[in-house]
Amino acid sequence: MPGKPHRYSPLLISICLVAAIIAVYWPVYKYDFVKYDDNTYVTDNINVQSGLNFKNIRWAFTADYASNWHPVTWMSHTLDWQLFKNWADGHHLVNVLFHILNTLLLFYIFRRMTKAIWPSAFVAAAFALHPLHVESVAWIAERKDVLSTFFWLLTMWAYVHYVEKPKLKWYLASLVFFILGLMSKPMLVTLPFVLLLLDYWPLERKFSKMLIIEKVPFFICSIASSIVTFFVQQKSGAMSNIELFGLTARINNAVAAYVMYIVKMIWPVRLAALYPHPGGGISTAGVIVCALLLVVASICFIYLGRRRKFLTVGWLWYLGTLVPVIGLVQVGSQAMADRYTYMTLTGLFIIIGWGAKEIIHNKKMSLMWLAVIVLLASAVTARQQLKYWENSLTLFEHTLQVTENNYFILSNYATYLSELDRLDQAVERFNEALKIKPDSAEVHNNLGGTLLKIGKTQQAIEHFKLAIKYKPDLAQAYCNLAEALKNQGKPEEAVSYYQQAIKIKPNYVSAWLGLAITFNEMKDFDLAIEHFNKVLEIDRNNIFAHGHLGMALAAVGKTDEAIKEIRFVLSVTPNDAEMYRNLGILLEKKGQTAEAINAYRMALQINPDDISTRRLRDAAMRKNESN
Repeated sequence: MPGKPHRYSPLLISICLVAAIIAVYWPVYKYDFVKYDDNTYVTDNINVQSGLNFKNIRWAFTADYASNWHPVTWMSHTLDWQLFKNWADGHHLVNVLFHILNTLLLFYIFRRMTKAIWPSAFVAAAFALHPLHVESVAWIAERKDVLSTFFWLLTMWAYVHYVEKPKLKWYLASLVFFILGLMSKPMLVTLPFVLLLLDYWPLERKFSKMLIIEKVPFFICSIASSIVTFFVQQKSGAMSNIELFGLTARINNAVAAYVMYIVKMIWPVRLAALYPHPGGGISTAGVIVCALLLVVASICFIYLGRRRKFLTVGWLWYLGTLVPVIGLVQVGSQAMADRYTYMTLTGLFIIIGWGAKEIIHNKKMSLMWLAVIVLLASAVTARQQLKYWENSLTLFEHTLQVTENNYFILSNYATYLSELDRLDQAVERFNEALKIKPDSAEVHNNLGGTLLKIGKTQQAIEHFKLAIKYKPDLAQAYCNLAEALKNQGKPEEAVSYYQQAIKIKPNYVSAWLGLAITFNEMKDFDLAIEHFNKVLEIDRNNIFAHGHLGMALAAVGKTDEAIKEIRFVLSVTPNDAEMYRNLGILLEKKGQTAEAINAYRMALQINPDDISTRRLRDAAMRKNESN
């Protein structure tokens, strides 16, 4: 029965696609979070860590955190935290699962639309294995990429069903999936344009007013998402680079980036987590050459596309879907980014897949082996690129090797070195970053923090003040300056800077906590208690606030409340010897000597060399015996 094997080939292809993705991406199960947005999105995000509840869902829909409005992405990270906590492996594997689903959907949709199994398989395999897509899959903070693409493809899936059977349920499903995609990442604003391309090919729908009218709700959603994104990014300062990079520089970079993405698709080497924006550093001749290449390619694909429509569709897919991120409206300091190719390269894969079918239709075996070689090379290169995402050190060191004048990554690298207590190396890297960008408020602030750890308080203060000079609304710099002044024995000045930080960022936990601790040290216990409670309103599980609040309550004679706070701390950190000692002191104060002795014993089990706790235990035991 010659037809039977063919009926099973889609299943076999699907199995091969899944196996290939697992073979390439399996190592991520032991990868760590990276200090490059993963902290913003997950590890330092108290909202994400508070669990899925009404308050958190409201925050997801109203926050402009991380310079984006993507509530579905926030809820996805929140669910991950509920499931995996700080087990990075789980977060990574969810990204890989979405990548698998996206690949299978892409294969299924194109096979259904075109009835061509092998070109569809090639497009899906290229999508699955291309090295440029490693960033979207291996970077936890890029959940928005794989998640939004999942809804992008579900939108196409429902739309294809609607075209085949024009029923309202399929149309509404398509629109709902599209809205969910926009709420995962606003890059989907170009999807209505893609749907029009699909009408042209491969759906081959006859042009009519209805084709435009049925897209109107999609375009309205795109416009609404664009407006919301514009205001959120403007409010958060993410669009400040519009002024830094002039219009001419942004246009030149956009033209060059269109060509560079194609070059990196063909020859994916020296891939980086961040490509620094060249500003005005692109030569006029280079821009002209790139522009001519794009114009010539456009003319050729549109001309040849009169008979082979997939050429026009693939090329316009590539050009159109890159528009939101090509840099005409500059957000961030990058010239381009691998993650922006996650769905855009599909257009070029269409041209290659169906073009090869047209050109070598009578040499199927040759075509098959050529495709296998290309995809195998992609898989090997992707696996190599994946290694750089293992942790922060591997990522930053590789990025600095393949890019130049990358002050942003230098700063991140230095900050991470500081967290590892490699302080001299961190200072050296921060100074390298300042040579590239001497007016970077963030670098001055982070360098100040490292100098503070070394004990060079006055130098740290100078850098904090420079950070405030260059960016007067940088709340963290005010908070750090307050800490430095407190170290110099100037608590009153410190209070004013903590308050300034809170004025800029009302829910800034570190500033509220620092202010509360300062009042505690100044013996103003009532104000300290008030501010510790404010910290706990924002972050109810903040261990430092609970611990210090306990001691402040003890200082004003509220022993029962103090004991309650200390017991909470010990329920979370049962190896805190100091808290057990404090608990013992408070229990003795209440006359519960036997319980106090047990608390002292627990403290000594954790730290047997603590002489003060040993004396307290011995005194309590003598007191207990005398009673």
